[in-house]
Amino acid sequence: MVNAVKNNKPVVVGVSGGSGSGKTTFCSELVAQLGEATVLHLKQDNYYRDLSHLLPSERDRVNFDHPQALEFELLCVHLKQLVSGADVEVPTYDFATHTRKSQSIRLSPKPVVLIEGILIFSQPGILEHLTHSVFVDAPEEVRLGRRIKRDIEERGRTRESVEAQFFATVAPMHNRYVEPSKANAHIIVSGEQPFDDTLEKLCAKFNEGSRK
Repeated sequence: MVNAVKNNKPVVVGVSGGSGSGKTTFCSELVAQLGEATVLHLKQDNYYRDLSHLLPSERDRVNFDHPQALEFELLCVHLKQLVSGADVEVPTYDFATHTRKSQSIRLSPKPVVLIEGILIFSQPGILEHLTHSVFVDAPEEVRLGRRIKRDIEERGRTRESVEAQFFATVAPMHNRYVEPSKANAHIIVSGEQPFDDTLEKLCAKFNEGSRK
């Protein structure tokens, strides 16, 4: 179990990688090891911009894999507030309609703030707060297969629409923004292998920091 770190500031862990690389699995396993009472899991996906002002047909043409599709300004503000010990009101997003829901989620800082997202390592305002950064790497064919399964089961998409979006925007934006941001990671892990060793080392660092 991780206790409050020196000066009562949380440890901030960033986990990035391509869509379908295994980021969410890594984060879930980290939370399971440290405990939900210790880790606040903050997700980039909550910060997609509200597109309710557009027609549904227009929303479908938006490039959701470009940094401009996300309100990173708000995410950076929230991260700064959490690090300083303040609560935040995190927006919620409906991926079926590409709109923000009316209700938000109130989150309080915890000893470990875990932030997950494909583009977070491309944002200087996020990088400056990270204590540790992990990039989960996986080949394109693996990421595509996982994305198809997720979007059909969880977001009501068809296989054809998922593949079309992947090759039109996901893959090009991955090559332009996500892959280069791997250089900002402290740790690079394979999304096709067990995460046990990396998780063990990270938890050991957290515990070491809490004793200082």
